[in-house]
Amino acid sequence: MKHKGILIVVSGFSGAGKGTLMKLLMQTYDNYALSVSMTTRGPREGEVDGVHYFFSTKEQFEDKIAQDGFIEYARYCDNYYGTPRKYVEEQLEAGKDVILEIEIQGALKVKEKFPESLLLFVTPPNAKELERRLVGRGTESQEVISKRLARAYEESEGIEAYDYIVVNDNLERCAEEINGLVEAARKAPVRRETFIKEIREELKEFSKGAE
Repeated sequence: MKHKGILIVVSGFSGAGKGTLMKLLMQTYDNYALSVSMTTRGPREGEVDGVHYFFSTKEQFEDKIAQDGFIEYARYCDNYYGTPRKYVEEQLEAGKDVILEIEIQGALKVKEKFPESLLLFVTPPNAKELERRLVGRGTESQEVISKRLARAYEESEGIEAYDYIVVNDNLERCAEEINGLVEAARKAPVRRETFIKEIREELKEFSKGAE
């Protein structure tokens, strides 16, 4: 019997390596589907529309909000980011474990709407390593980097809302750890409601016979 997939929310500080980690996870395991977010920020070098993000104007994004076309959306560093609803729902029903790589604001909104979702927070081993990675990307000015580090401090106040923290100090080991957490989460009672209902009904019959 095909089971509904798990909705997995992955957040982390900008520069924590979430994108690279998700790419490796998708290459290594076949049970995942990565949701593509929509954003109003401009594409970075090498980013492809429809692959890395759906790039849109502010007006297009706000039209989709009005149509209830997002599972969640948030504003971050003066840009909108959102998760289109249709693709996610179709993949979950098909049994795929859907990964949402989103900011903390959106993650908490998803948890409110979908209490059974699994929230993972990715972080480098320490703040100094985070700064080194941001500088090493070479895609942003020092002013933007400073803003991202200030934002990381604000985000650190919300980490307790997540189910697990994943320290990204080794990509392969980190991907394996995430897959292990997802497999364990699949057995949690909140995601085995049908199984619990069925076995409870069967046990009820035994109980009647013992009366």
